Amino acid sequence: MKPSFLLLALALSLVLLTPTTFAEGNAEEEDSTEKGQSTEAQANNPLANFKAFNLQNYYVPRLSEMDDQNANTFWLRYAQPMGKWLFRGSLPVSRVPTGTGTTTSGLGDFSAFLAYLVDTGNPAKSFGIGPQISLPTATEDETGTDKYQAGFATVYFDASSPTVQWGGLLTWQTDIAGDDDRPDTSVLALQPFYFFQLGKGLYFRGAPIWAFNLETNDYHVPVGLGIGKIFASGDTVYNVFVEPQFTILDRGPGQPEFQLFVGLNLQFK
Repeated sequence: MKPSFLLLALALSLVLLTPTTFAEGNAEEEDSTEKGQSTEAQANNPLANFKAFNLQNYYVPRLSEMDDQNANTFWLRYAQPMGKWLFRGSLPVSRVPTGTGTTTSGLGDFSAFLAYLVDTGNPAKSFGIGPQISLPTATEDETGTDKYQAGFATVYFDASSPTVQWGGLLTWQTDIAGDDDRPDTSVLALQPFYFFQLGKGLYFRGAPIWAFNLETNDYHVPVGLGIGKIFASGDTVYNVFVEPQFTILDRGPGQPEFQLFVGLNLQFK
C-alpha cells in the first residue's frame, strides 16, 4: 500500500473514532448557537476570539515534471487575539526535492499576519485585514527564499448558518530585502474554505490553497473535500480532520498534483 493511502487510512481512523463530548451550554451559549456561533460553527473560524494552536501537515506524493519525487510540509501555527487585532504566526518544517533525485529537510520561512477585526454588525460574520510579513528563517536553501517579505492578508468567515459555514483567506507578499542572488518573490494566495456540519461534531470540509507566483507565472489550483470531527474537553476545543486535495489547474515544475492535508486544531476558551 502506498504511503499516501496509509496516511489517509490512519487519518480517517482518527477522525471517525474520536469521541464527541460537548458540555451542556448555559443560556448565553444557547443564544450564541442560535446566531450561528456554536462550538461546531466557530471551530474552523480563523478569526475566532480564542487562542489557538494548530498542527497541520501536507503530504505530496506527486509533483509536476518531477518523476518519482514527493514532498512534505508540517506547519506549526499559533493565533492570539489582542483586542481588535488578531495575530497569527506560522512556521513550516519541510522536506523537499533538491532536483538531483534526493530530498532535503529543514525549517522554512516564518510568516505572520496581524488582522484588524472589522465590526460587521453581525456577530456571525467575521472580517479582518492587515499586514503580513515573512522572515528568512529557513535552515536550507531549498526550504526557504532567503528574502524578507511583506504584504497583506484579509480574511472573511460567515457562520450565519449552523449547518454551512464558508469564507476565504487572501494573502499577497513580495520581497523587500534579502539575498540578491536568490529569485525575487511575489506570491498571491487565495484559500476558500467551506464546512458542512453533519451533527455530533462530524463535518465535511474543504480548505485548499490556490497559489499564484506572479514572478514566474506558475500556479497551483487544487480542490479539497475531507471530513473532520470536533469535540470539547474542559476549556479546549479539538478539531481533527483529513482532507484529500486534487489539483485541477497548474503550471510550472514542482507543483503538487495531489496532496493529503491532515491536522489537529486546538482552541482555548
